[in-house]
Amino acid sequence: MYAIVETGGKQYKVTPGDTIYVEKLEAAVGDSVVLDKVYFVSADDGVKVGAPTLAGAKVTAKVVDHGRGKKIIVFKYKSKKNYHKKQGHRQPFTKLQIENIEA
Repeated sequence: MYAIVETGGKQYKVTPGDTIYVEKLEAAVGDSVVLDKVYFVSADDGVKVGAPTLAGAKVTAKVVDHGRGKKIIVFKYKSKKNYHKKQGHRQPFTKLQIENIEA
């Protein structure tokens, strides 16, 4: 069984027991979150496709951790104009453990 859900503007294919990294959610570590934007569910009895989402379908997940990703360097430069700007960025994330898929 798997589902396709959306959170943080991105779509993820999840199965029970998976660990995924999503955009930061406002939930404490150990809390349970419900992802209700479910687009597709595949189970033993067939598939269900939403238009655009499935009504009544939800995926429950447990918040395992919060953190920040690897640093990326944003470097702006204009030749011959003595302009350069270096800036770093670390994107915050939330680590989720998928517990259950209900369709």
